[in-house]
Amino acid sequence: MINLRRVVSRSSFVNTSAIRSGFLLSHYSYYRCVENGTVSRPPIRGIHGLTSPHVLKDFKFQKHFGRYVHSVQQVGSDASSSLEGEIELDSATNEFLSRFVWIMRKRLIEAYPDSDKNSIDGMLLIIAEKVVSELEKGGLERLMGADISENWTDFSVDLWKTVWETGNEVLQDMDKEKKKDKMKTFLQSEEVKEMYRFAGQVGIRGDMLRELRFKWAREKMEESEFYENLERIRKENMEIKPQEKVHLQKENVEPSVVENDNAVGEGKARIVSLPKRHGNLKYKIYGLDLSNPEWASVADKIHENDEAIWPQEPKMISGKCKLVTSKIMSLQEEDNPAPLLAEWIALLQPSRIDWIALLDELKVSNSRLYFKIAEYALTEDSFKASTPDYSKLADALAKENRIEDAERILKKMVDNGILPDVITSTIAMQMYCTSGNLDRAKEEFESLRAKGFQPDMKVYTSMIMAYTRAGRPELGETLMREMENNDLQVSNEIYMALLQSFAHRGDAAGADRISTTMQFVGIQPTPESCTLMVEVYARLGDPDNARHNFDHMRTLGFKPDDKCVSTMIYAYQKNNLLDKALNLLLELENDGFLAGVFTYTTLVEWLTKLELFDEAEQLLDNIAAQGDAPPFKLHISLCDMYSRTKKEKKALQALGVIESKIDQVEPEDFYRIVTSLEAGGFMQDAQRMRGVAEARGIKLAPFSTSLGVGMSIISNMHRQSRTRR
Repeated sequence: MINLRRVVSRSSFVNTSAIRSGFLLSHYSYYRCVENGTVSRPPIRGIHGLTSPHVLKDFKFQKHFGRYVHSVQQVGSDASSSLEGEIELDSATNEFLSRFVWIMRKRLIEAYPDSDKNSIDGMLLIIAEKVVSELEKGGLERLMGADISENWTDFSVDLWKTVWETGNEVLQDMDKEKKKDKMKTFLQSEEVKEMYRFAGQVGIRGDMLRELRFKWAREKMEESEFYENLERIRKENMEIKPQEKVHLQKENVEPSVVENDNAVGEGKARIVSLPKRHGNLKYKIYGLDLSNPEWASVADKIHENDEAIWPQEPKMISGKCKLVTSKIMSLQEEDNPAPLLAEWIALLQPSRIDWIALLDELKVSNSRLYFKIAEYALTEDSFKASTPDYSKLADALAKENRIEDAERILKKMVDNGILPDVITSTIAMQMYCTSGNLDRAKEEFESLRAKGFQPDMKVYTSMIMAYTRAGRPELGETLMREMENNDLQVSNEIYMALLQSFAHRGDAAGADRISTTMQFVGIQPTPESCTLMVEVYARLGDPDNARHNFDHMRTLGFKPDDKCVSTMIYAYQKNNLLDKALNLLLELENDGFLAGVFTYTTLVEWLTKLELFDEAEQLLDNIAAQGDAPPFKLHISLCDMYSRTKKEKKALQALGVIESKIDQVEPEDFYRIVTSLEAGGFMQDAQRMRGVAEARGIKLAPFSTSLGVGMSIISNMHRQSRTRR
């Protein structure tokens, strides 16, 4: 109930007539109709159902009450201008009265359901007037006394209890509204919005982000209220101290003694000065004694960890140092940065964080210069280089395909007495795998195992891919089986790489093992895997198994593409089965297949070997009509055809394309190129290509193709052509 007095205190009601006028004016529209009338009262039972016939005396709105209401009307009309300032009550008081009347009306209606509106309004008026009059007198404390019935005989105890409960409820609602409005202010404060933005940047979303914002605003509000209370207490003490000094001077009492308010007249005094503390301070939190000196070292360690988690900011660069920094940023790759860096070090006295800030800026603006300055920084004591610094720089150089520079960085690390860790060895292994240096990659892989490192998925994948690119799929398969034994899931990428490598080698047994393993682990056949199975038997020279896999692919519902059909034609070509090749093309044509550049390229190669150059020229026109870039194999056929027909310009043009992609030339293609150049009289070019083949360890032995077989194939082709007509 003290809260009620705090909000609607005596100071809020400056003028009684003003308050009553303010209250009655709000009900003016009703009371003007009862100026000379009378209102009868139903029996009062009390708000809580207690029968109290003596609670409220019979009241009637007699003529003297009508005159009173009439006088109120005059006050509202004639004296409105003079009392304008006095009638404007405090906003909190107006809100309290409005809420109180609203809630009290509901409770009166619940207590007296049979009463009409006039009776309810009359009772409400009497209750409101009594509450206002008691607030004017400051009688809240007296009303909270034990014997209310002796002092307030006009209302029952239950009615007064209901009045004060309603008032307290109103105060609580007002306090909630006030806190709600204050909360809105803190929700829009800059500190809360800054934390809200940061939380959104780190990935917090939805209800959690909204709850955090309300939590931060509530904490800021509580902090503000705490300091406001401290300021209020300080001001109250400042007001009390002068009064105490005057009182002490009058009583001739020492400043440390103040007369106790509860012992006036009894000669008792109260000491307000703090007693002297003896011994050491002890701080205990949840039973933990933090006053122990050992906690000082713990605090230092925590401070050091905080510095590691929250590193220092780089130094501000200004003046001459800023000019030197700009010159460093504008250097070219071929320039020597050492003189400028030495000047920059002398001016700034950089720490590690300053070096990192410079390198980060260089990495964005000038990546080529970044590597040179990063290598220079590794030799500086202020940079405090560690193993990750060397490994990161080596990894960045390896990704730029600068293998020699990366090896130099790793060698410099060892020379400086820093032993490579597991991460450094992994980076080196991946670098050698990418560059194709299989021997060094194997060394680093075995070095990892020697250090007790269990290779993970990334390490295994790098090594297996290196083996497949080097044409050693059997070693890659061994690592794949090792992965399975270590319960590492082999990816579909590894299976396809091994299958493709076995297919290019013509190793049917290895391809069958990989295909069977894929089906065993639940990987369904795809058009790519089926094409590779056709290719492996085509390279092996087994057209029957190649056709079996080709038909199996069609049975699975896959339509062979142009590359798959060309592979099947190649299988027939190696065995000079022109009739079967033509039947296959006719069958596919009936199913809607249209030959593409790969199929035409295989046919051109076949016809060129048979020296059917006119027919091959016609197929070249079909390839040109496709509009796609011809495959590399076509240039080998063109070199063969134009060399044998002694068309020097076209032959050398095709040979130039071959030499630009010499790594893609297979051993059997070297024999074909050299023999065609020799047949056309281009002996110098043929000798050069023979030297390239021998440098790669390829012996140019003739492959199985005889003139008699060729003539039979030509006759078969003419026979098939007449049959088709």
